[in-house]
Amino acid sequence: MPTTALVLFSGGQDSATCLAWALERYDRVETIGFDYGQKHRVELDCRATTLAALRTAFPVWAQKLGADHLIALPVIGEISETALTRDVEIQMQANGLPNTFVPGRNLLFLTVAAMVAYRSGAKHIVTGVCETDFSGYPDCRDDTIKALQVALNLGMETRLVLDTPLMWIDKAQTWQLAHELGGQKLVDLIVEETHTCYQGDRVHRHAWGYGCGVCPACDLRRKGFEAFAVR
Repeated sequence: MPTTALVLFSGGQDSATCLAWALERYDRVETIGFDYGQKHRVELDCRATTLAALRTAFPVWAQKLGADHLIALPVIGEISETALTRDVEIQMQANGLPNTFVPGRNLLFLTVAAMVAYRSGAKHIVTGVCETDFSGYPDCRDDTIKALQVALNLGMETRLVLDTPLMWIDKAQTWQLAHELGGQKLVDLIVEETHTCYQGDRVHRHAWGYGCGVCPACDLRRKGFEAFAVR
């Protein structure tokens, strides 16, 4: 029986790598993204260009790509006070978390994705959360994802699997995974088309892609790429 997966695809490096990972494993792959009032909403434009580039560069994968779902969740931006949803400086908070952490965001994303998967018959939901290279976000932890999978399956009387292919690898290994999945062609596509920068900078082009070059997301992407490049 054909297996369908739903990939949380933001338009960034991690989710693009997860999309390629899913396309190598499953018979049909749909994508889902969220407009939640993020400052770097240019990533939503990059979703479309990245998907188009993937279809062109990888015809076999193109045959597996199904519907793309873009869901508006403005409530997240309305009730959160974070550096991703407000015009404030990125800094650490008293609780030890950076103010780029949007409380409950991944929990809500995965819950909505589960609702879409339930309707479409997808049995796998793929997300790029990671406990190795991350900013301490508690909703990216393996325990969180496992607990949510149990809750979703109990609450929806289903058997969804939350796949986290990046959970235990660092950013350099994520670049390496992309290379293993699609060669230099996929690495170049991720560099050119995807977006990670928290500031939404699509003006400054670096060896690792576009971005301001100084925000935490750019710094992590740059360091990972540099480590990958010397292997």
